[in-house]
Amino acid sequence: MVLLFAMEKKVVIAVVCVAVVVGAVAATSVVADAMVVEMHAGLASEGGSKLKMHISYIDNLPSGDEKGLFYALDLGGTNFRVMRVQLGGKDGGLVNQEFTKVSIPPSLMIGTSDALFDYIAAELAKFIAQEGQEFELPPGKQRELGFTFSFPVIQTSIASRTLVRWTKGFSIDDAVNDTVGTLAGGKYSYKDVVAAVILGTGSNAAYVEHAQAIPKWHGDLPKSDEMVINMEWGNFRSSHLPLTEYDHAMDNESLNPGEEIFEKLISGMYLGEIVRRVLQKMAEEAVFFGDIVPPKLKIPFILRTPDLSAMHHDTSSDLILVEKKLKDILEISNASLQTRKVVVELCNIVATRGSRLAAAGILGILKKIGRDTVKDMDAQKTIIAMDGGLFEHYSEYNKCFENTLNELLGEEVSKTISIEHANDGSSVGAALLAASHSLYLLS
Repeated sequence: MVLLFAMEKKVVIAVVCVAVVVGAVAATSVVADAMVVEMHAGLASEGGSKLKMHISYIDNLPSGDEKGLFYALDLGGTNFRVMRVQLGGKDGGLVNQEFTKVSIPPSLMIGTSDALFDYIAAELAKFIAQEGQEFELPPGKQRELGFTFSFPVIQTSIASRTLVRWTKGFSIDDAVNDTVGTLAGGKYSYKDVVAAVILGTGSNAAYVEHAQAIPKWHGDLPKSDEMVINMEWGNFRSSHLPLTEYDHAMDNESLNPGEEIFEKLISGMYLGEIVRRVLQKMAEEAVFFGDIVPPKLKIPFILRTPDLSAMHHDTSSDLILVEKKLKDILEISNASLQTRKVVVELCNIVATRGSRLAAAGILGILKKIGRDTVKDMDAQKTIIAMDGGLFEHYSEYNKCFENTLNELLGEEVSKTISIEHANDGSSVGAALLAASHSLYLLS
């Protein structure tokens, strides 16, 4: 892509190779088709695809009839949450929920798994000890808890899993996916939910698959004939993905080179960094910010996606917010209005690519489960549960994402597809899964 911009009464042509927009709908569809191929391969055998397609062993999603008191732990980063949920049954719904957030000491993030989980267990016990008599359980019953563990794992049963690797600053040598939790939370509220997607700092998707369509499944088929699949779709890669020199450089310099390629194109952790890398090259090769390359511009990840979003959403005639961001973050105080306009356009290009690729991923899921066409006049409603800060707060990204999905599906099919925000779905979903798999009869 060629960016044209005026500076000091002359036109500077910056050939920066920002071929980052999946322009035509056809090109985006090709990515979706590649996703479907990899989904089949990942379901066929372990290691058959970059898409892990982990079997969650969850074959019984919440129905809405669950009743009683349930708990959840949500470990997803430097904080974890302990939650208590009161369910009122078919007509009562989610009666009440309370939680506490606890910071994890840095020493426990690089210690042993025993020390980390002992600390979590102690905080859970403290949370329960503060409960009043209204939360006392009947004799013979124990509290039931769901655990959202937002790190790559291989599930071996509904109650056991093997950690693949620590991420997000954790480095522990001995050691319910959040998207699966979001799917459960969405299913409780909307019976037609078939998939859940997290679009936040990272990204992942989970969906409901027919058990007979999982060749790598061994053993008796579940009674429901359904199984939740944790795709780990951040690891999807294909020759059809529009990777640029900036993506390759960022990947090579990352902590996990060659991994999570799809996530590095669409998620909030990386969008701002891609923009920074493009701006740095423009500064070096096209004197975009003057004769001197701003030193701050050379610092990886100094430009965060919330900053990208703020500049992208600046509607003022003089782009005053863009000017402030450039000054406060990059110490660039002399950017002309034309320069600021180019920065906004670059934000738009990178966000558009990410949102269109995310939409392509969802189209891949819909194609895999046969929800991308309308077979009759009474077509079944299809709901995708969405969560994550990128989806929730970056409105231009979100708008492009939904427009692209509608464009790909066509008007008739789009009427049967609904995107619903499952706010805090991962935490609540863990408690709901504890309820739907309760050891006690629900009454």
